[in-house]
Amino acid sequence: MGKGGGCVPSKKKKPSYIGTTGDGPGIDDDDAANPPIPIEDDRTTVDGDRTTATTTAAPTTPTMTARTIPPLKIFVVYYSMYGHVESLAKRMKKGVDSVDGVEATLYRVPETLSQEVVEQMKAPAKDSEIPEITATELAAADGFLFGFPTRYGCMAAQMKAFFDSTGQLWKEQTLAGKPAGFFVSTGTQGGGQETTAWTAITQLVHHGMLFVPIGYTFGAGMFKMDSIRGGSPYGAGVFAGDGSREATDTELALAEHQGNYMAAIVKRLSQP
Repeated sequence: MGKGGGCVPSKKKKPSYIGTTGDGPGIDDDDAANPPIPIEDDRTTVDGDRTTATTTAAPTTPTMTARTIPPLKIFVVYYSMYGHVESLAKRMKKGVDSVDGVEATLYRVPETLSQEVVEQMKAPAKDSEIPEITATELAAADGFLFGFPTRYGCMAAQMKAFFDSTGQLWKEQTLAGKPAGFFVSTGTQGGGQETTAWTAITQLVHHGMLFVPIGYTFGAGMFKMDSIRGGSPYGAGVFAGDGSREATDTELALAEHQGNYMAAIVKRLSQP
């Protein structure tokens, strides 16, 4: 343009392109081998009889301070009289802990039977390393896995008594929106592997919680018919028989899978 006509681009500046889209030239081999660096933008302006070169530096990226993100918490809360539910709970914790950024904590609900009655039922001693939980502590968790034996197709009275103690949390809807799953123990194959979990869903509903079943995500293990196996699409399970039967490898593997699956769900729900 003529004198005083404004700006003309510097002949030194080369046009830049990102990628090879369109008809423009792409990045050559030498450029592609190096990471991007801050670019200085050179402009030459014509102002009357004077020519002024201006240099504008690209903005610098502020330094980010490393911050430790606390892990998401899943509480595995259970009642176990003879240890069958507890065996599932411990494997469930292993499954949760295998997911990066999520950790599980085991808790027992309080026993409602007297020590005399428990001894007459020949129940083993409780694991002293696993603490009892109070209702108010539930508020600190991001998700839950509740385990209990069946009593006529419903949860055992000890677990029901614990849920009955959560009235203040219900009133304030403290647990609303938090995911939870179930795992169970029954004495027989028709003793309530599904109905025990199904009838427990009402506890979650009144708290506004999200029930997370495992469906058939365990894959081929859900369809095996060559051995007796507890568990259902509602959650992991074990057959206790007369109390002497222990959880099989398949039942324990299903429990571990449920822990892993729940951890993945909690992690997904926590993302903005």
